[in-house]
Amino acid sequence: MAQDTGKATAKVVRFHTTGEAEVLQLEELPVPEPAAGEVRIRVKAIGLNRAEVMFRKGQYLVQPKLPSMLGYEASGTVEAVGPGVDGAWMGKIVSTVPAFPADQYGVYGEAVVVPVGAIAEYPKKLSFEEGTSIWMQYLTAYGALIEQGKLTKGEFVLITAASSSVGIAAIEIVKAEGAVSIATTRTAQKKAELLALGADHVIVTDEDDLVARVQEITGGKGVRIAFDPVAGKGLEAIAAAMAVSGTIFEYGALAAEATPYPLFAALSEHLTIKGYTLFEVVAEPESFARGKKYVFDHLESGAFKPKVDKVFALDEIVAAHTYMESNAQIGKIVVTV
Repeated sequence: MAQDTGKATAKVVRFHTTGEAEVLQLEELPVPEPAAGEVRIRVKAIGLNRAEVMFRKGQYLVQPKLPSMLGYEASGTVEAVGPGVDGAWMGKIVSTVPAFPADQYGVYGEAVVVPVGAIAEYPKKLSFEEGTSIWMQYLTAYGALIEQGKLTKGEFVLITAASSSVGIAAIEIVKAEGAVSIATTRTAQKKAELLALGADHVIVTDEDDLVARVQEITGGKGVRIAFDPVAGKGLEAIAAAMAVSGTIFEYGALAAEATPYPLFAALSEHLTIKGYTLFEVVAEPESFARGKKYVFDHLESGAFKPKVDKVFALDEIVAAHTYMESNAQIGKIVVTV
């Protein structure tokens, strides 16, 4: 079942070799037709994620199949459905959920195909730019803090690299659960904004001693949950700031250096250091459903408010990726189509 798109081609972003942002090319390709279990979306906005930078460089969990598309999050209107897909999806405004392999699908384009299980409606009050800025960040934080971390009221949570979209989502979730967030940022430039976004405490790691500040804030108890996308040598300081039997969720690898295992801290404090990704949540239908409802309900109530940092046009995709790698953003970088 399909709607006439009015043209046989669409602009998409692909790369033919891995490397820096300049490898991204805007190309005109035939409009893709959805296969069984798939839908086609007429894209209005695309949300950028760190995973896509790593994928473009050949440093992600999976390797690109060149020439490759990329991208996990887009919002737009369903304009075609493949065999076996409920026709009721036609014409609905949706956004994509990162529930598909990066080396099989990509959403940087005017018209893209994704599995029907990887789309979801979002509150109508959100713009397309906001609608593409929700699932990766909120589901990633939800899975670690709520599903696995079992966060409870009054607890302390350490959130590193907190100015990222996922970090801000974590701050909002901690606040929604009545817990206390301790956000970190490298420089004082982002401190005021993080406090305005709801962080209870902000540690500037270029100026402050992370462990000493955490001990001061928590009255010497340390934090039970740490949520960290950086790894590297900073993991040692995080481990030293943990409470007994605490859990460190490592959900990224932004550090350029190797990551030492903090063995003595792990042994003495009985720590769990867990590698974690969003895909643990979306791979299990019940946790996926719980996560989507949790996020939708908090967006609807206004408890969650996606923060869009800067908007680029599709033909500015190289500049958008370059900006992401500058680490200047606070919130989500969005590309409009």
